[in-house]
Amino acid sequence: MPAPSIDEALHTACAAGITLHEARMLLLHLLGRAAHERAWLLAHGSDAAPAGVPEALQQLAARRLASEPIAYITGKKAFYGLELQVNEHTLDPRPDTETLVDWALDLLREADAPAVLDLGCGSGAIALAIAAHCPAARVVATDASAEALAVARGNAERLRLAVEFRQGAWDDWFAPAAAGERFDLIASNPPYIAEGDEHLPALHCEPRSALASGEDGLHDLRRIIASAPAHLAPGGWLLLEHGWQQGEAVRALLREAGFACVSTRRDLGGNERISGAKMPDTLKK
Repeated sequence: MPAPSIDEALHTACAAGITLHEARMLLLHLLGRAAHERAWLLAHGSDAAPAGVPEALQQLAARRLASEPIAYITGKKAFYGLELQVNEHTLDPRPDTETLVDWALDLLREADAPAVLDLGCGSGAIALAIAAHCPAARVVATDASAEALAVARGNAERLRLAVEFRQGAWDDWFAPAAAGERFDLIASNPPYIAEGDEHLPALHCEPRSALASGEDGLHDLRRIIASAPAHLAPGGWLLLEHGWQQGEAVRALLREAGFACVSTRRDLGGNERISGAKMPDTLKK
């Protein structure tokens, strides 16, 4: 019996329930080809699939149907032009988080050797994107998960980007910051999903500690906003990712904490996703 063709292997994977786009991504991964080489698959669709590949594709499709992110299956994810290695100890970086990086780079464009802090860096996505596009910045990234920090450090070494990684603490977002140390920009994509959210079970493959944040999803955002002023330089900015329905609440928290220029940017879907604010240019004594 002849071996299945590449097109036939894709058809069988799609028949199991995954999309053609996902089937192509998984097949390219198995073939050792880059994720953007869809044209290669189209040109070689009638070629016989290498031995074992159709069966392996079915196994990967089953994992995807069990809600495992493609990034975990392939071990990599593109983010802001960088290819990051990811695993079950880090969040699967979302394209919407690139909105935060866009805003950060807008603010840093005219800065002279700015100090940047990324809280809860996970795979290092935000910190590494800033380091790649703002080489003058001194970027510090923290995470309470030693396993996540190991992934982030590996990404920095492989991409040859200068980021200082520090071990965080589960009960204090700013524990890694030195006494009196202040930053020109603090960015974070913290946990912001409510513990009882109906969508949380679908994210079971990702680290729960990076997702859920108290009864209303605002527990960690409150803590970061309350503590950030002590670690921001005069005129420094705090940028925070949050849930699509949390913009109003986060803006209120920022105003209550004494921040100025409070505003929100929308994600790729048009939802309020990143809120930011500026420390007054003169710090209170």
